[in-house]
Amino acid sequence: MTHSKRLLVTGGAGFIGTNFVQYWCGKYPDDRIVVLDALTYAGIRGNLASLEKRENFRFVHGNICDRALVDSLLAAEQIDTIVHFAAESHVDRSISSPAAFVQTNVIGTFTLLEAFRHHAETCSTAKFLHVSTDEVYGSLSANEPAFTEQTPYAPNSPYSASKASSDHFVRAFFKTYGIPALITHSSNNYGAYQFPEKLIPLMCINMLTGKPLPIYGDGLNIRDWLYVEDHCRALDAVIQRGQIGETYNIGGGNEITNLELVNVLCELVNELAAALPVRPCQKLITSVPDRPGHDRRYAIDITKIKTELNWEPIEQIETGLRKTVLWYLTHQDWWRSLRCD
Repeated sequence: MTHSKRLLVTGGAGFIGTNFVQYWCGKYPDDRIVVLDALTYAGIRGNLASLEKRENFRFVHGNICDRALVDSLLAAEQIDTIVHFAAESHVDRSISSPAAFVQTNVIGTFTLLEAFRHHAETCSTAKFLHVSTDEVYGSLSANEPAFTEQTPYAPNSPYSASKASSDHFVRAFFKTYGIPALITHSSNNYGAYQFPEKLIPLMCINMLTGKPLPIYGDGLNIRDWLYVEDHCRALDAVIQRGQIGETYNIGGGNEITNLELVNVLCELVNELAAALPVRPCQKLITSVPDRPGHDRRYAIDITKIKTELNWEPIEQIETGLRKTVLWYLTHQDWWRSLRCD
């Protein structure tokens, strides 16, 4: 018989966190979920409004750097699983304001680990899942093989450096203290509830509002795109069947240049939007100076998670982008209410 879990989800009001919490509540309705979120600019409590009345759900407005709060939640809620999403994640912001990334991504993760290692002594089923990024591996050239779990770290932005540091702390706490931890590295996520500063929602919203579609440099930077619901399924597999102390790479198998991606989005919006300020949307594409340290290519090898945990992505880039564009078309009140600076 499978016992119900008691999860603490940090950053559960953010993009991936929101999707994960909704996924988990739908699949495991008997499990207890406690969301801890600081509700900074990209954390939106309203994303979870449909869950707030559930007896098995609790939202806590607080910071992962608050050790006393984390200690009290772990004890009072008898948490057995931490799913750690909480992070500053926008590369451009990390270039202009790196201190916040060190505070949240490094100090925040360290604070959680310190609290968890003591809590784990009294919880035989304890588990700590640290959700990280493929950006810790750096950049690939056009012909290099995809990132594997053995790829050396080579972060190129303050964001990826802060995530690399937090990864190392998780690994060190596993090696030194024996805490039951796992790490995942995913490629670029997309889907519903993504904050408008990120590429895909920014492009969709700018098309709908007639604003320029800024593309860095030559637009030939390549990313591997992962539909967020596929990511949630992968995290489920890692939580349920992952080997403690291991790292799992999670990719979508959809490598595409930024310019190609924006053109696909333009075609979808041209097709699906009844009224547009500028049509076709391709007229809005604008080249802007490249950002410092811009990684050329990311690609993820999913052999390990596919072989060991029987996971692979379901959504193809064409179907996933169509679903995503439709979501932003039908949820305009959501994104119009946000600060998109």
